[in-house]
Amino acid sequence: MKNFSTTLGVVGGFALLAIGISLNGSLLGFFDVPSLFITFGGSIMALLVNYSFGQFVTAFKSLKQAFFPKDVRPQELIDAIVGYAKKARRDGILSLEDETQTLEDPFLKKGVQLLVDGTDPELVRNILEVEIAVMEERHKNNKAFYDSWAVLAPGFGMIGTVIGLIQMLGHLEDVSKIGPAMAVALITTLYGAVWANLFCIPVAGKLAKLSSVEIMIRQMIVEGILSIQAGENPRLIGEKLMAFLTPVQRAEFLSQSVGQGRAQEVRSLG
Repeated sequence: MKNFSTTLGVVGGFALLAIGISLNGSLLGFFDVPSLFITFGGSIMALLVNYSFGQFVTAFKSLKQAFFPKDVRPQELIDAIVGYAKKARRDGILSLEDETQTLEDPFLKKGVQLLVDGTDPELVRNILEVEIAVMEERHKNNKAFYDSWAVLAPGFGMIGTVIGLIQMLGHLEDVSKIGPAMAVALITTLYGAVWANLFCIPVAGKLAKLSSVEIMIRQMIVEGILSIQAGENPRLIGEKLMAFLTPVQRAEFLSQSVGQGRAQEVRSLG
């Protein structure tokens, strides 16, 4: 369920707000089409002013990562890299060329291919680190998009409120309309505040966290690739890469390794 935490949070948040409102009145009283146009339409148009259309589309596509993030398993990556190190030490680095045909991770595939091509270690590091930097900048732009929306939505909500108040003041002769008009004027502020705090700010935070995890994974790959190229002991490579894991992940990894080692001993005795 951890991969659906964003969906659960957003849907659950809106559901709880709806329940809270409905317990004291009608939900229809909080639905106003002009307010939707002002708050959401206005903020989206402002985002188009601030970002190019390509950046706009890319930021919306990044929502897929926020709501359905990849299941990252660094322990499995360590096992794979250690396996490549063993194969390279036993059969030579050129033997890893077969692995490039089955690798799904494009970054890891590029790193292994650079090894097979005999690229200078310093150049390998530079190429891979440049790619990490470009990815990080792209992720920062996506996060900044939702940070901007979190600022713009409440701003346009206030603009809608001011518009509603001006319209209300134009009809002061009819006292019966003042209360309902004031309520409608405040709905735009509500829309902006809810959208910013229940969607934009949490999504920006989620994208930042996912980016930091992906950067860590790629840095792990860089260290593993360079260690293989340097001909380091596979066991020591595994020890080095475990430094990227949290204490909990490290304990799980070690327990799995011990279990696998015992299973191999049983098979050998059998």
